[in-house]
Amino acid sequence: MKGIIFTEFLEMVEIRFSPAVADQIIEQNELDSNGVYTSVGNYNKQELLKLVTSLSGIVNIPIDVLVKEYGKYLLKRFLVYYPQFFEELTTTFDFLGTIDRHVHVEVEKLYTDVELPSFQTKRLSDTQMRMIYHSSNPLLYLLKG
Repeated sequence: MKGIIFTEFLEMVEIRFSPAVADQIIEQNELDSNGVYTSVGNYNKQELLKLVTSLSGIVNIPIDVLVKEYGKYLLKRFLVYYPQFFEELTTTFDFLGTIDRHVHVEVEKLYTDVELPSFQTKRLSDTQMRMIYHSSNPLLYLLKG
């Protein structure tokens, strides 16, 4: 899993809870990375699951709720980092419909070793979309966020 997922998660924890909580979730776990991440590095997805599980225990918020909130946070961060992916799009549905054919194509150019999820979308109405998500990463609630 790309490091940006880890670095942004820890940043969200620091902002929403505190730097001390971020340190605590790292210290509570045996992590191959020792809790040191770079945005372009590759890390074991199990480390993220350990961090989220620890956070859930500390702040008493269910894991699925935390991961969904992180998805919302991450989308806002991607808007800052990658505004070109949002140009000429007016809704979140518009963006979700472009992930596989636009965003992931560009990500694969930069990172040939990345394992990306796939999305199949169908716009049902202005307020409904059907999305099929395929991934080896158990992050459905991240997508829901």
